[in-house]
Amino acid sequence: MQAVDGWMRPDSGDERRARPRLARLPPRERVARIRYGKSVYTKKGIGRFDLRDPYHVAVTLTWPQFFAALLGLYLGVNLIFATLYTLVPGSIANAHPYSFVDAFYFSFETLATVGYGEMFPASAYGHIVACAEIVCGLSFTAILTGLTFVRFSRPRAKFLFADRPVVTMHNGVPTLMLRVANGRAAVLTDARVKLNALLSYRTPEGGRFRSAQELRLTRAHVPIFPLTWTLFHPLDAASPLRGLDPAKALELDSRLYVSLTAYDPHLATTVQDVRDYDPADILFGMRYSDVVFAAEDGTPVADLTRISAVEPDLGAAPPESGWTETEAIEEA
Repeated sequence: MQAVDGWMRPDSGDERRARPRLARLPPRERVARIRYGKSVYTKKGIGRFDLRDPYHVAVTLTWPQFFAALLGLYLGVNLIFATLYTLVPGSIANAHPYSFVDAFYFSFETLATVGYGEMFPASAYGHIVACAEIVCGLSFTAILTGLTFVRFSRPRAKFLFADRPVVTMHNGVPTLMLRVANGRAAVLTDARVKLNALLSYRTPEGGRFRSAQELRLTRAHVPIFPLTWTLFHPLDAASPLRGLDPAKALELDSRLYVSLTAYDPHLATTVQDVRDYDPADILFGMRYSDVVFAAEDGTPVADLTRISAVEPDLGAAPPESGWTETEAIEEA
């Protein structure tokens, strides 16, 4: 390699110049903090918002953030055009010379395509800036309308999850149970659920290894989902959580994830939701209280305000109305 005018030139005769070897400062570390349910994830090397993908940014903002962003963008555009009008006095008729307030009001009216007529462009420069602002106003209105429609039209699941899973005896086998409910005033169809556990193991080499294990359910699909649904995972020899107790749950850091999908006939689309639970959320020796009863005419009634109600597991449940949650699903 030969140095030529501060550049490194290859000795082979290659005419391509190589970059000078300068010390580069490390880029400013970008950190994205993501929250989903109770879980919080932190990613380094990416930004929280990628302005190169404005559509994704707009639809993932919360409603307060969305309205704040729109207000800030609208004010920013008006401030820019008001400054342009103020730079050339006389470009707006009936406006005070160098009056930024008059220029701002005129910009606001022009961007909204209102035009009250009291102030109007009075020069070629004013007409050019006003035309540019009108185009911006039309585009801004179209984009705002589309984004608002997308945010309102997104299907949202209205599933209710029990606050805490329970481990109790069922058919003579310790069983992990989790109750979910349909929170809509309509029947959902083709409901499917998956229950996974994120477990943490200590390897023989002394390292820590995290593994996602799918937990087998006695029933993972129901054709119709009108009321409630209790998920059963037997803690037998085939279960990754066999022998689960409070100490082992904390040792394995057994975080549970339940994913529920169903078809909403009224929206003609599939709705989906995910809920996660910490190891400390699991209740041992407890069972869910009955929430489905029979009305006087024999129809099932679900009290969803008690979806998280539990009681000590003292053996066989006392007879209630003769209805169980599974029977209510099948009967409906």
